[in-house]
Amino acid sequence: MTLLEFRTRLEDHPEAILRFRRPDGAFLPLHAHVSEVARVEKHYIDCGGVLRADAFCRLQTWVADDVDHRLSAAKLLGILGKAGPIGLRHDLAVDVEIEVGFVTQMPLESVVVQDGELHLLLGRRHTACLDQDRC
Repeated sequence: MTLLEFRTRLEDHPEAILRFRRPDGAFLPLHAHVSEVARVEKHYIDCGGVLRADAFCRLQTWVADDVDHRLSAAKLLGILGKAGPIGLRHDLAVDVEIEVGFVTQMPLESVVVQDGELHLLLGRRHTACLDQDRC
């Protein structure tokens, strides 16, 4: 999901509480919130020697002891609005960093409305060989 698509979903439901749903169907605790918004750039060489680059918007989540905390779509839009200086482009893919015994990043695949909440559906990321012909 691109940042533009994500922002549009948030704007369509500003009062909705956000819920992060992992690929296994489990939710992060209701009081999870976004503690960081980043533009991440990755420059690398694949196994065939091809130079590559990628950039995306990363939302870092944090589950604190404040169990009364709730993150609304409007609140996250405000946080994203403050991220102008880091050069977030609308075409960047969004991923979410979560801690589930270890820190991992998962792509944001879609956002669905359910029972007045916005469920942020996280996907699985897989490794791959990008140059199988030369590897």
